[in-house]
Amino acid sequence: MPATIIDYRVTDRRPFADGQSFGQVGAYERLTGRATFRIDPDAPEVAGVTDIALGQRDADGLLTCESDFCILRPVDPARGNGALFYDYGNRGDKRALQFFNAAVGSNAPLDAAHAGDGFLMRRGYTVVWLGWQGDLYPGDGRVVLDVPIATEGGQPVTGQITVELMASQAGVTSMPLSAFATTRSYPAVSQETTRARLTRRPYTHAPRECVAASDWSFARLAQGGGIVGNVQSAVIPSPTDIYLPGGFEPGWIYELTYQARDPRLLGLGHVVVRDFISYLRNGAAPVAGQPALTEAQIDRAYAWGRSQTGRCIRDFVYLGFNADADGRRVFDGVMPHVAGAGRMWMNHRFANINLLPGQEHENHFAPADRFPFSYALSTDHVSGAQDAILKRPETDPLVIHTDTASEYWHRRASLVHTETTGADLDLPEGVRVYFWASSQHFSDPQLGAPTQGITQTPCNVVATHYFFRAALDALDAWSRDGTPPPDSRYPRRSDDTLVSYKTWRDAFPDIPGLALPRGPSALEHLDFGAAFAETGAIADPPQIVPGAEYAVQVPMVDSDGNDLGGLRAPMVDAPLGTYTGWAVRRRGVGHGAMLGITGSYIPFSDSEAEREQTGDPRPSIQSRHQTSDAYVDAIRTAATALVADRFMLDEDIQRCADLARDWGRPRHLTRLPVTPSTPDHEDLS
Repeated sequence: MPATIIDYRVTDRRPFADGQSFGQVGAYERLTGRATFRIDPDAPEVAGVTDIALGQRDADGLLTCESDFCILRPVDPARGNGALFYDYGNRGDKRALQFFNAAVGSNAPLDAAHAGDGFLMRRGYTVVWLGWQGDLYPGDGRVVLDVPIATEGGQPVTGQITVELMASQAGVTSMPLSAFATTRSYPAVSQETTRARLTRRPYTHAPRECVAASDWSFARLAQGGGIVGNVQSAVIPSPTDIYLPGGFEPGWIYELTYQARDPRLLGLGHVVVRDFISYLRNGAAPVAGQPALTEAQIDRAYAWGRSQTGRCIRDFVYLGFNADADGRRVFDGVMPHVAGAGRMWMNHRFANINLLPGQEHENHFAPADRFPFSYALSTDHVSGAQDAILKRPETDPLVIHTDTASEYWHRRASLVHTETTGADLDLPEGVRVYFWASSQHFSDPQLGAPTQGITQTPCNVVATHYFFRAALDALDAWSRDGTPPPDSRYPRRSDDTLVSYKTWRDAFPDIPGLALPRGPSALEHLDFGAAFAETGAIADPPQIVPGAEYAVQVPMVDSDGNDLGGLRAPMVDAPLGTYTGWAVRRRGVGHGAMLGITGSYIPFSDSEAEREQTGDPRPSIQSRHQTSDAYVDAIRTAATALVADRFMLDEDIQRCADLARDWGRPRHLTRLPVTPSTPDHEDLS
């Protein structure tokens, strides 16, 4: 019997994008449904899954998982390109069309707006989503995975855990213990607050203040309509929620330690992805009475994930899941984006997959960033261990890893390509690392005017989605016929483009009124205790090992404060402001700390007169570009150079130019006129 038995049912099948034809590939259709995985817990291929022996079994001794899936495929399979593109999604959300097709984001992609410009379809990919995250609630079209709960001798598995909670606005009095409405919480064994501990602190390294057990409860606040439209509320005891009548202080870090029960076998998320992709690409027979999920021969399979799912890809490969049960390679190439140096905290007892990884302020002590950080073999200078993410040449995929400036400030991205001491590290031949200079973790292709939220500056507005398309073309050529992609581009110590915070601070322009971060998010060596070593459960707040810190470095900047050492999107090469990977919280919400994974846009002065008045050391927009048309020309020139270097597609030059019309408004906040103004008086000088 195979280690995993796959069954599925297609619940919906219909034309995609109103039957639109995508170039020579033609029309696409969408299949959605539910897949069932029956897994032998004693098979060696799943031995690495935490608590696999404790999962609830059926009458045949097998574990059962069920997952949502969605597939977009050419109606005529012969016209596809023979490649499968798996979008890991992000917290259950479908993201690929939004970023590769510059489409309107949707968890139910069906309409023409969801196809965008049709890039993935015009290339002929079979696009696949499968739920892999086993702690999500269904809703809003998310793809979710249901996994077994661990039990021992018919009794619940329990353990002490520590969770972090934070409010970003005033008036929040109730939260799920998971910190997310979309994420399942681990129930408290006892709702007696005297058997738990709640602390709070204003900053990561500030002393913890105890919150009295009488000041909070395991409960949730329910509100709803009453008689004649009155809003009524009730406090309902709940083992999965916390209620603080006085409210959570915005920006403060609350830490709850309590006895929890019912851990889920979240590591099975890696197993179902491995087995489903292997099933699709290796021509398994369709389930009786159901249409085949792929009717074309799949020669190549690629995985893409951003942020959380970029880390998931790195974890998947590191743990050896890129080899299927028969030892075959699952993904030929992977594209982890904005993962920084992290992997998933997923294959552990009482893990919370949705939690943000370690930032300067939020979840700083999350165990997402653990050695090894690099694809290359390196040495942990603290422990002496040697390891690498890629260490199985027979099944390791080709890798194109991309990070923005935010990951260098928030997610310790320099460790992807350095030793733990900070020295440059040579990457394997099958890896490319590209740094998208002066850009932000999340770059919405559909962004209008920049938002500001709880930071002192507007968000980073740099458009980078063009890079995804060229990178996928390069990965496909690399896998298909061995054509190597362009060389890696990232900051290095050897050419002084990767530097310490002090060097960066000395070089960054002194912009009036701008608060700067105290430094990138540090990475200390942490002791999580014996429980973590055994099962991965975080029983107590971790302890910092004195004098044991990893070298986290940042890109050097030019005189405008824009990053050096990487790929500069056209908006960065012809800037209208300083674009950073960091943003500082405003007063009242963690004042002075960085807001996780967020960047800034600090506009240039419109004119030299404004620059002189404000004391801004950066040249004004008018001194750089005499007219709005001149700005468009500069953007076009930058895009053309990127195309020549194979980092952008020729078709995107005009798209960049179109985005730059009218000084790039509404993304940019300049008040300059679109055409040169005509003086209405004589020059009397």
